[in-house]
Amino acid sequence: MNKQQPSLLFCLAMDALGYATYAIPVLGEFGDIAWAPISAFVFYKTFGGWKGAFGSVFNFFEELLPGLDFIPSYTLMWVWNYWGSKKNNIAVLKSV
Repeated sequence: MNKQQPSLLFCLAMDALGYATYAIPVLGEFGDIAWAPISAFVFYKTFGGWKGAFGSVFNFFEELLPGLDFIPSYTLMWVWNYWGSKKNNIAVLKSV
């Protein structure tokens, strides 16, 4: 699958939305209960394939479990995809 890489700005914004539930002191974790399945679905649609499936499960639990919202799962996946594509491009160039 040759899926286009999402923008870093989009990934940072999605991580910021995940952090935003802490803006409401007592209701923060209850907000995560609603946000976790939405975030996981968007994660899968954004990245697709096995990375998106694995990442969406990780993202779901990261958003759902208390105290783990500091993990920027969208941004980490963006970095993984970005550096993975750079590595593949360098390997192709070296083989030519």
